[in-house]
Amino acid sequence: MQKQDERRRRPSLSLPLLRTSRDQHRAGSLTLGNLLSALGEASFGWAIVVFSILTLLPLPPGSSLVTGLPLLVTTAQMMLGFPHMKLPGPLARLRLDHAKLRRTVLRMRPVTRRLERILHPRYQYIFAARNERSLGALLFVIAFVLFLPVPLSGWFPAMALFISGVGVVERDGLVTLLGLGLGAASILLTITIVVSLAAGTAAFIA
Repeated sequence: MQKQDERRRRPSLSLPLLRTSRDQHRAGSLTLGNLLSALGEASFGWAIVVFSILTLLPLPPGSSLVTGLPLLVTTAQMMLGFPHMKLPGPLARLRLDHAKLRRTVLRMRPVTRRLERILHPRYQYIFAARNERSLGALLFVIAFVLFLPVPLSGWFPAMALFISGVGVVERDGLVTLLGLGLGAASILLTITIVVSLAAGTAAFIA
């Protein structure tokens, strides 16, 4: 009963992001680096959460080549065993559109509400130092798939990385594994789309 009460009182995952971006927007200092610093710059989990949200912003087709780059940098650092995330200067100075960011975060509330109901620390061996590089490698592969300009495939790896990042932030190994499972499905989807496009192109040329 006590555990159920604790879960009901769990703070919203969206609130820290919304409040911080609002305050920095009002102060005229809303950049990627400032936002991550306020949330916890050293945290790979928060970086993955924020960067995956950026890929879901309403942007022109092909923007994943830009928005997916921070995810590649972050997961590569995790894979290489960096003690904490180091954001390159040009990315840190990148200015964010508060209105678009807020709309995207609110649009994801159905997902975050479901996660909030089940999140709690478990399977924490996944986050042990000896496993961090392997976890980073798996996340890097998903981020690479997101980075590829393949039509109709970007949403799935972005959502997989978002869920995985939330799991890392909350030290919930089960939720992280759920995100990795969705990531594996997104990889298969991307391969299927690429093969279909290649087959269609070959048939058209022939």
